[in-house]
Amino acid sequence: MKKLFFIFFILFYCSLVFAEKYLIAPEDVIEVNVWKEPDISRVVLVRPDGKISLPLIGDIQAQGKTPANLAKDLEKAFSQYLENPVVTVIIQQINGAKFYVLGRVNQPGAYPLRSEITLLQAIAIAGGFAEWAKKSGVIILRKTGKGDERIVVNIEKIIKGKGAMDIKLQPGDRIIVP
Repeated sequence: MKKLFFIFFILFYCSLVFAEKYLIAPEDVIEVNVWKEPDISRVVLVRPDGKISLPLIGDIQAQGKTPANLAKDLEKAFSQYLENPVVTVIIQQINGAKFYVLGRVNQPGAYPLRSEITLLQAIAIAGGFAEWAKKSGVIILRKTGKGDERIVVNIEKIIKGKGAMDIKLQPGDRIIVP
């Protein structure tokens, strides 16, 4: 019984840590709870423009915010209509955060980024390397404020433990296996 409780606690803790870092994206489904206000509380889909619509306040930007930050913004917006609103935002479905694997893998495509994963894990999710894949020149294209950043990774060095690090993916990363 203690072992089961311990496993549950670890899973719960990891989900909380991920939720603190997770940035809401379009197509995510979120639950907005306003304490003692069931008519305002609801489950909403984040629209392609990154906004959600709620009673009283209308449209509000959700994309790019953590659930905690969005809750604070909602409390501020609802405070114009309610006395001391307490808002909780819960991610129900992560649909917007994706990574893409292209090139010489067995199952190229778009995959949901539901937790922290690394480049090696992403390639495994895409079915592993296809025949003739160049493992020493895998490219990650990552959007930054200045455009696309190009990261070239030697998977063979990661596997052999020779100094190269397995990179954690970010939403929108495009992995190209030549």
